[in-house]
Amino acid sequence: MEVKVSRLEMEDARLKALLELKDRQQEILVEKREGAPSSELVEKLRAADPSASSGMYWIDPDGQGVGDDPIYVHCNMASGSTAIPHDSETSTDVGHCADPGCYSRTISYNASSRQMLALVELSAECHQSIKYDCNFAPLEFNDITYAWWNDRNGNSKFFWTGGNTDVHTCQCGLDGNCVDPSTKCNCDSAAPVQLTDDGTITDKNVLPITRLNFGRTQLETSSGVHTLGRFECTGQVAVSGMPSSCTDLWRTGHTLSGLYSVLGTAMVESVYCDFAKLPSDSGFQTWIGFEDVKSSPTYFYVQISNSPFNVSSVPIPFDTARLNVGGAMNLQTGKFTAPRTGKYFFSASGLGTISPSSTRFYGDILIMLNGIAIGGSASDDTANTNQYETFTLQSTLNLQAGDQIWWQIGYLTPGFKIRAENFNHFTGFLLEEEITHSLK
Repeated sequence: MEVKVSRLEMEDARLKALLELKDRQQEILVEKREGAPSSELVEKLRAADPSASSGMYWIDPDGQGVGDDPIYVHCNMASGSTAIPHDSETSTDVGHCADPGCYSRTISYNASSRQMLALVELSAECHQSIKYDCNFAPLEFNDITYAWWNDRNGNSKFFWTGGNTDVHTCQCGLDGNCVDPSTKCNCDSAAPVQLTDDGTITDKNVLPITRLNFGRTQLETSSGVHTLGRFECTGQVAVSGMPSSCTDLWRTGHTLSGLYSVLGTAMVESVYCDFAKLPSDSGFQTWIGFEDVKSSPTYFYVQISNSPFNVSSVPIPFDTARLNVGGAMNLQTGKFTAPRTGKYFFSASGLGTISPSSTRFYGDILIMLNGIAIGGSASDDTANTNQYETFTLQSTLNLQAGDQIWWQIGYLTPGFKIRAENFNHFTGFLLEEEITHSLK
């Protein structure tokens, strides 16, 4: 009976504390309507007013004008930290009960889950301290777990310090100085003396703590008292260089949903950002497609107009440029030099002439990449009169900046030549630039 009365008194105290918190939240909402200032992060408040003192401020991590209402938090202007109050900050006795997790307490924060998640996404680090004063009240005993806490998703966690999400341990277990060397926590020794395990949870991907659970305190001599610190975050995730996602845009303050250009792995990409959602929400970013961005527009069309050409194993020169945007095609050397890394298209077509001959003639045209033949077209015949042979070659290539492309005669017999008078054409252009290479 005494145990039940004690439990009821504890529950009554908890409900009174929760009621006081709700009353304070209502007062805060009234202050908000009267024009209390707000910002996304403490960092921005400090930047706006370097002389501002530490205290309670309004911030709006999920973006001003979107999502949930701003939250009222404690800002440490010296360290730049944000601390979110809750209803379980005072030391609380867990009472007496036997089963694992028989004592369970939900933590109510002065902030919505969405706002706390947004704060986590924006902050460089987040942590929360937790302390358990115990007397013959183990967290784990004989491989039975009696105590745990629940993360922001409701998952049970059994580590009491650091960021180890899979192994039951406390700070003394990490430091190797537990009172019982065979255990990972001081309280796990189940000694009938006053002991303490305290630590700081640093894995921001599971914070904040949403529930505390304790057990095996059924004896009158057993006791357990928990103290949970405020959920605290500091710093700001740095976005270096150009934004590569909706998350980067959100972190830099964008709140208007719509189409945006971001830097993909190779090209500029178009994405739709729904800033009414958080980065972890489904549908926050929708990929639309690639954008045709070229830092160096490149396309050319050249011809042989004046003199026929019949020299093998050297680049075919050109003397007329109908178009040479970007200047990557050198008519005199006949070589095209890729100004940017990316995909290029080339086409060569023309007319060759063969003088009358009773013997077989042969000629081939090659496409060369950095001096290596990667394709070609050939013709052979015998003729008693002048003959004309046409050739055409197309190629799509992935080139690195500085690669060179040209056309040349690979082999020819006497009497074969490439005709002039604008019958031979060489065209090319940049199809798709790997813009990330150009920005390095």
